[in-house]
Order: sequence, then C-alpha cells, then structure tokens
Amino acid sequence: MSVPTAFRTCPTTGLKVHLPAENLIKANAVVAVVFFLIGVAMALLVAMTRWPAVHLLGDEFFYRALTAHGINMLIFWIIFFEIAVLYFASAILLNSRLAAPKLGWLAFALMLAGSGLVDVMIALGKADVMMTSYVPLKAHPLFYLGMILFAVGALVGTSLFFATLVIARRDRTYEGSLPLVVFGAATAAIIAVVTIAHGAIIYIPTMLWSMGIIEHIDASTYRILWWGLGHPSQQINVAAMIAIWYLLGALTVGAKPINEKLCRTAFVLYILFINLASAHHLLVDPGVSSTWKIWNTSYAMYLAVLASMIHGMTVPASIEVAQRRKGYTKGLFEWLKKAPWGNPSFAALTLSIVIFGFIGGITGVTFGTEQINIISHNTLRIPGHFHATVVGGTTLAFMGVTYYVLPLIFRRQVVAQALAKIQPYLFGVGIVMVSLGMTFAGSYGISRRHWDITFAGATLQPAVDPTVYLLLGIMGIGAILAVLGALLYILITVGTVLAGKKTG
Repeated sequence: MSVPTAFRTCPTTGLKVHLPAENLIKANAVVAVVFFLIGVAMALLVAMTRWPAVHLLGDEFFYRALTAHGINMLIFWIIFFEIAVLYFASAILLNSRLAAPKLGWLAFALMLAGSGLVDVMIALGKADVMMTSYVPLKAHPLFYLGMILFAVGALVGTSLFFATLVIARRDRTYEGSLPLVVFGAATAAIIAVVTIAHGAIIYIPTMLWSMGIIEHIDASTYRILWWGLGHPSQQINVAAMIAIWYLLGALTVGAKPINEKLCRTAFVLYILFINLASAHHLLVDPGVSSTWKIWNTSYAMYLAVLASMIHGMTVPASIEVAQRRKGYTKGLFEWLKKAPWGNPSFAALTLSIVIFGFIGGITGVTFGTEQINIISHNTLRIPGHFHATVVGGTTLAFMGVTYYVLPLIFRRQVVAQALAKIQPYLFGVGIVMVSLGMTFAGSYGISRRHWDITFAGATLQPAVDPTVYLLLGIMGIGAILAVLGALLYILITVGTVLAGKKTG
C-alpha cells in the first residue's frame, strides 16, 4: 500500500506545498475572515453613532460595540491572518515542511477558544471595557482568561514559524540568505513575541484581580505593560504588511528590490526601534520620566520612521523598474499608466502604500511627537491616524494577497472577478474618507472615546464648531463605503472557498 505524500507541487508557481501547513493556513485564514466580519459589523454601528445626524446607539451599547470592534479588528482578525502568513512564508515560500503541525493545531485551538470566550463575554455585557481595558474598569474573569489563551496560542504559532525556519535551513530547501519576504515575516514574528508576551504578563494579574484574589492593580503599571501589547501589536502589522508589499510587487509585475541589503537593514531598524512608538500613549503618565518620554518620542522613534521611508521608496521604485523593463519607458509615468490596475491585488498594493505612507505615515510622525501628542492624543485625530495605517495599510495589503492565496492554497479560482476588480477601490476610498473625517474633526477637539460629541445632559457642554458635523458626515459616508467594500471582500472570499472552480 502506497503512503500518501505530504507535499504537492503548485502547477502555477512550482512551489512545494506542505499539506499539513496548507490545512493550517486555511484554518487560520478562514477564522480570520470570520472575526473580520464581526469587526466590520461593529464598525458600522460605531460609525453610525459617531455620525451626529444618525447617532444610532445609546451609550451602553456604543461602548460594547466599540470594545468588540477594537478587539476583533486590531487583534483577532489581524493576528489570525498573520499566523497564516507566517506558516505560508516559512513552509510554502521555503519549500519546507512545517515543524510540528500538531502544535500548530494546538495553537489554533487556544487562539480560537480564547477569542471566542472574549467575544461571548463582550456580547453578554460582561466586558464593556473597550480594547484598552484600563484598570480600574473591570471585566469578567473569563474575558481576561480568553485574552491569555489567545496570547499563548499566538506565541505557540509564532514559535512554530521559527522552528520551521530551522528545519528549512537544515534541509537546505533554499539557497543563500532568507528571501526578503520571509525575512520581513521573521521581523513581524520577532516583534510578535515581545508584544504577545506583554499581553500574557499583564492579563494574568488582572484576571486574578477581577476574581478578587488580588486586591489592587496599580493603574499606571497596568498602562505601561498593556501598551507593550496595544501599540506593538500594530507594529507586527506594519512588518507583515511590508513583507506582503514585496510579495505582491513580485507577483503582480515581477518587481525585485533594487537593494535587498538596504531593505533588510530597514527591517532590522523596525525590530530595534519601532516599539518605542508606544511612548506616545504614556506622555501624561507619571510612571515614566520626562527623559524617557522625550527620547522615545523624538530621537529613537525616527529610526523606525527612517525604516518606513526606505520601504516607502524601495517598493514603488522596484515596481517602476519592473514596468520599464517591460518597455513602458515613454515619459515619466507610462510605467504607472500601463500598470495592471484591473488586478485587484495590484490595486490593493498601490492603495495600501499610498494610504499608509501619506495619511498614516504623516499623521503618525506628527502625532507621535511629545508636543503635538499632548493636544491630539485624546481626540479623534488618533483613530483617524490608525484607520489609515492598520485599515488603509495592513487590511488592504491582506486583501490583496488573499486574491493569490485563494488559487494557491485553496486551489479555487476567484469568483465574481468583475466585482473583485472594484473591491479594493471601494474599500480604499471609504477608508480615506473615514480617516480624513476623523482626523480633521479631531483637530476641533472632538473626543476620541465619548459617544456624544455634544455632551448632552452634562453640566458643562463644550461648543461644537459647525464644520465638525460636515467632517463627521464625510466619515459616516466613508464608513458605509468601506463596509460595503469589506462585505464584498468577504463574499468573494467565502464564495471562492465554497463555490470557486477547482484548479489543477
């Protein structure tokens, strides 16, 4: 009796696909999309409440929706997808077997159980603490247990990625240095270990506190440790997103980095300095010194900014060079005009670069400095910023790579390709409107967390400039467009997995 092989060869790319790794990629990617759907639904409720003309939810349900939106979007959707990316980068791109598939399923089970537990507690009204869950706000112990289980599962999955790199090196499944895309994924994984460890460390005593075993949790200590999870978790996204930029550049137009050593140096700068941006959340806290605040929000942070500027130039440059090699050399911009704009992956790549670089990047550099952050931090300018980075940047990049993962891993042709061509544009335009509407409304002092900009019923009611209503209207219309684009992505993805034509 013949023993079935653990590998198959992709007829399109020629890559060896390890079947256990393929199954884990499928599972993590599918669950990621489910949590994305939950986050999208909550996003619509939140946006329709922040839009004064609609003001949909009451205060209790607004904060419940806001909690669910933040955790499902910024943690569950992103990290489940990133674990799938790590397995893809280590096993598939290196033609290697996954180190320990059973551990991969253990990691998946822990993450799924933990995330499910968190969402159940939120739905039951036991954890209306928002994503930051600041002490002394107290959630049900099972909420913290869910976060701990998720963090441990993600750590196991990340460790499996590193173990697979060791196996690939030992078995010599690739030549020379790690491919740049895998190097970028390794950068994300290194940042992830530090990030997720912070989450596990701070949630354990907080769970004991919520159970009554520990009498007191110092709020300042909680904030310092929690932001080792909260902000760096978005830096995992940045590293993974840029690795996907290089991958999509190669897949869509055959782009190759002009100087790989420079690109790798930029990734190393991320490892060393990007997490320091967490400091801008702690500038009014007494627990850290002024020297620490000034250093991390000025000199040190700009080394991470330098890394982003390098990637922001090398990726478009590699695309231009690849296009000019194809003969698109007339004038300055024929290479851009002749780019494959009808390819949803290329459209998502380009929009991701532009939105992240110009809107997210510029606002991040300015809002991250100590002087400006003091006046901008608790306004809508901050959500305006991270909707440009995490949503306009990372989520669009993830959408773009999905259109290649579906044929390669799920072995299905993408359905509704005419709709797939417009999906990134619909989502991208919507997110730009959301980001700019929030950012400019925040410049008028509109609070980032309060459910009612007029503070109706309060003893002191701040004056609201009439321009704010226009800006939040733009945000609300943009949210509707972005939600439609997100739902279109989900429908295309689910439709492809369930009914797409099977490939070879």
